[in-house]
Amino acid sequence: MNRTESDAPATERPQYELIELLFFAYRDFVGDPDRILAAYGFGRAHHRVLHFVHRNPGLTIAALLDILKITKQSLNRVLKELLEQGFVEQRAGVNDRRQRLLYPTARGRALADDMARLQTRRIARALEEAGPGSREAAARFLEAMIEPAERPSADRLVHGGRDEDEAQ
Repeated sequence: MNRTESDAPATERPQYELIELLFFAYRDFVGDPDRILAAYGFGRAHHRVLHFVHRNPGLTIAALLDILKITKQSLNRVLKELLEQGFVEQRAGVNDRRQRLLYPTARGRALADDMARLQTRRIARALEEAGPGSREAAARFLEAMIEPAERPSADRLVHGGRDEDEAQ
């Protein structure tokens, strides 16, 4: 017997409203930095790489690949452009000279900070409109959207080594 969508349990019914709200929110959230990146001929992949290198100076290529869940081939083109245009620099590891550690340059930090400020303004406005307690609810929701097995590593990146004021 075929079930209709309305007969399906709530956990099986597509959550179209939330799915579409996430699409539109993401579109606008990344659209702000997209306009800045376009001036450099960069795209969203450049933003993600620069963001995580900026937030984690000394990040290894392997760690960055793991964070972004992309192939080395996908990363190579983007990283090459960021290196050549002076937004990121690469240094050999102290203990293992074969290791390539990534650091943002002053130019890279400035660009990453500009994009983060735009996104922070959008988040602040949304939290203000959503009302008291919305920051905590949003953080819980977003953390719950992460695959359970990935949550510890995401938590280390999001909260690792920074005090609560900086994390907010």
